[in-house]
Amino acid sequence: MKINRLTTPIFTLVLSAFCLNNSAFAQFSNPFASQKTVSQQREDILKSSNDTLKALYQVQPKAKEVIEKSIGYATFSNFGMKILIAGGGTGSGVVVQKDGIKPIYMNMAEVQAGLGIGIKSFQNIFVFQTEAALNDFVNSGWTFGGQVTAAAKYETSGSAYQGATTVAPSVLMYQLTDSGLAAEITGKGTKYYKSTDLNK
Repeated sequence: MKINRLTTPIFTLVLSAFCLNNSAFAQFSNPFASQKTVSQQREDILKSSNDTLKALYQVQPKAKEVIEKSIGYATFSNFGMKILIAGGGTGSGVVVQKDGIKPIYMNMAEVQAGLGIGIKSFQNIFVFQTEAALNDFVNSGWTFGGQVTAAAKYETSGSAYQGATTVAPSVLMYQLTDSGLAAEITGKGTKYYKSTDLNK
């Protein structure tokens, strides 16, 4: 009987957490959408991308040279939320190629699990060293598998890539948080995919 009495309130608490979580994401998940036109949303995302690069260069100046020598890069702004045992987040971003092709607008979505309460925002910057890596990211609906926390190791490249993490072949990643450049990058099963509306 004691087990049954405990099960009901726990189930109710879990269900409430999911409902609250979904309501929060519905309100905050896409800060660029609201009532703006497609053109305005694109402009907002490009401005956010430029702001993200400026912030990255301030905390890690060497990243500028890494990006300038790359095939292309992508920036994403994310709103994440974690309530009790469930969490997740969504965001928007853009892939910029160096050959003059128009920007490719993308979305991101993440789901995480774990005990805790918190709200955080962060920006992810991907750097593509080959065209194949960039195309795979854009066209294959790229996904982080599970919880990604890794430190970059470049035995032959010195400190040029300081602050970056290898997250896939020929793909580097920087992550900015409210406190600066993340020492460890967390992927949390995040999926990146093309925005149908913004790429028309």
